Amino acid sequence: MRHQLDQMLALAERHLHNPHREAALPRLALYASSGQTCSTATLYRPMLCLVLQGAKQVLIGDRVLRYDPASYFVASLELPASGRIVEASPDRPYVALSLTLDREALAALLPDAPPASGGRTAGFAVSPVTPHLLDACLRLLALLDTPEDAAVLAPLHEREILYRLLRGPQGGVLRQIAQADSRLSQVRQAIAWIREHFDEPLRVEALAEIAGMSPASFHRHFKAATAMSPLQYQKVLRLQEARRLLVISADATRAAYRVGYESASQFSREYARMFGVPPSRDAERLRGAGIGLPEISSAA
Repeated sequence: MRHQLDQMLALAERHLHNPHREAALPRLALYASSGQTCSTATLYRPMLCLVLQGAKQVLIGDRVLRYDPASYFVASLELPASGRIVEASPDRPYVALSLTLDREALAALLPDAPPASGGRTAGFAVSPVTPHLLDACLRLLALLDTPEDAAVLAPLHEREILYRLLRGPQGGVLRQIAQADSRLSQVRQAIAWIREHFDEPLRVEALAEIAGMSPASFHRHFKAATAMSPLQYQKVLRLQEARRLLVISADATRAAYRVGYESASQFSREYARMFGVPPSRDAERLRGAGIGLPEISSAA
C-alpha cells in the first residue's frame, strides 16, 4: 500500500493549487498543511476522508478519533466537530483528500452490493484502509492529470470507491443513508431541521415526530448516530456559528442572541467550556493568529 500512497501523494501535491481541479472532479477536495493546527470548528458532511501523509484528530460529541494513512474516516451524516492536524511538518506536510458521498449513487449500488455484516448505527467511524480502496481512489485522483477523461471515467471510479466502502466495516451505515426508510435516514431528517432552525427553541417531541419515531426511540437512535443528544447537537451548531460571528465582530452579546441564547452569561460559560477561553478573548486570538473564520465545510 505504501507505493499506492506515494503515487497518490505525488498526484495530490501536483494539483493542490490547480484552479481547475474542482471543475474536473467536483466532489473531490484536497487539503495540505505544513504544520500542526489548533482545534477548528468543522461541519463534516457525508464523505470519505483519506490521509496520504500526516495525521488528524477529530472530536465528535464525546468521541475522539484519529486517522492517518493506515485508516480512513467516513461520515454518513452532517456532524459538527472539532478537528486538528496532529502530525505535519514543512518536510512532511499533512496531505489528505475527501470525497463527498453521492447518496443516489449509493442507492443505485445496493441491489448489486453484497449484504453488510454487523449492526453498527454510528454515523461516523475510522476503519483500516485496504489496497482495493486505495486502487480506486488512485484511479480517480489520476484523472486530475487527464481532465478530458473525467466526464466519462470519474463516475465509474466513484462507483468503485462506494462499492469498496459498502464492502467494508461501514457498509451497513452507508446502506442506511441510501435507504429513505432507515433509522439513520430518519435521524437525518431531524438533523436537517435542527441545522435550518438551530437558533430556535428545540422540542425533542417535535423532532421525534419529524423523524417518525417515539421520543424515547428517537433520542436513542440520535445519540447512537451522532454521539450527541439533539440538544447537544444544537448547542454545538450554535456555538460554532457564534464563533464565526465573533471573528467578524467581537460583540459577544450580539452573537449570543443571534444564535438563539437568551442569557449572555450562559452563552459565555458554554462557549468557554467548548473552546477553552471566553468569547471575546477567543475572537482576539483567532484574529491575531490570522486563522480567520472557523471552517464549516466537508474538511478532510
